[in-house]
Amino acid sequence: MRIFVAGASGVIGVRLVPLLVEAGHVVAGMTRSSDKAPQLTALGAEPVVGDVFDREALVRAVVSFEPDAVIHQLTDLPDTLAESVTQTAGNDRIRTEGTRNLIAAAKAAGADRFVAQSIAWEPRRPSVEDHERQVLEISGVVARYGRLYGPGTYYEDELPPPPRIEIEAAARATPPLLEAPTGIVTIADPS
Repeated sequence: MRIFVAGASGVIGVRLVPLLVEAGHVVAGMTRSSDKAPQLTALGAEPVVGDVFDREALVRAVVSFEPDAVIHQLTDLPDTLAESVTQTAGNDRIRTEGTRNLIAAAKAAGADRFVAQSIAWEPRRPSVEDHERQVLEISGVVARYGRLYGPGTYYEDELPPPPRIEIEAAARATPPLLEAPTGIVTIADPS
């Protein structure tokens, strides 16, 4: 399968891409930063430097790769957990406008599978509700991850409140969603 992973250089993406490649998939990994392109090449992906907010360029990039599936792992989170409470505009925009643009690109490319990350905890911001609605409207799969913990996350040395999921486990739980029926799947440690 040809899989376009948007957000491939993120905390889940860098773990997900090698799993997809090892399973025999051909992967394009999109990142905003040209500095991260060599890392994606090393992981086995064809790097795509792009901006989810440049709709025309995004559509061209996705269409040219000819994916069977698109995985949406895009976020715009600040560096610290404390900032994540107050600095929400970037991530809200990814969830609304970014999701809309990525869905348009997936449709233009004829991709028949769409998996998008979301969150498993409450309360949910209106942008998260909009994001999930958009994905479900195209018969996609919403992956509601618990709070991520482990290397590279906000919770490297401690457990977050539930629902939670270890970062490697979150990545491993994602590829099977390419074959899941439309709907919402919660990915979290057992309570």
